Amino acid sequence: MAIITSHLLNGTDGTHAGGIPVSLYNRATRELLLAAETDKGGRVSLEVEDHRVDPSGSYELVFSVGGYWSARSIQRAGSQIMYEIVLRIAMPNPAGRYHVPVIVSPNTYSVWWST
Repeated sequence: MAIITSHLLNGTDGTHAGGIPVSLYNRATRELLLAAETDKGGRVSLEVEDHRVDPSGSYELVFSVGGYWSARSIQRAGSQIMYEIVLRIAMPNPAGRYHVPVIVSPNTYSVWWST
């Protein structure tokens, strides 16, 4: 079983970004594999069954951040246009652990991969 984890941090104030919907799709089939939501600590863990992991495949990890930012009254210089963060990832090891932390802001984000 592959395990994908993430920790989302609010880049405007340094708090944990909880309540953000997260989805995992197979890019080849467009099949929704898993859906979850970040907890109060901004963390999420997705367990992908072995038969759903193609080591040569490609996947999309989607963070639906639009509602999160709409619910916050923060000063904006313009319109809120970024409503999803889409990360295209591979899972070369069907039993691997993939940790992808993200710092989110209203119209930007920073991401990295951590083992």
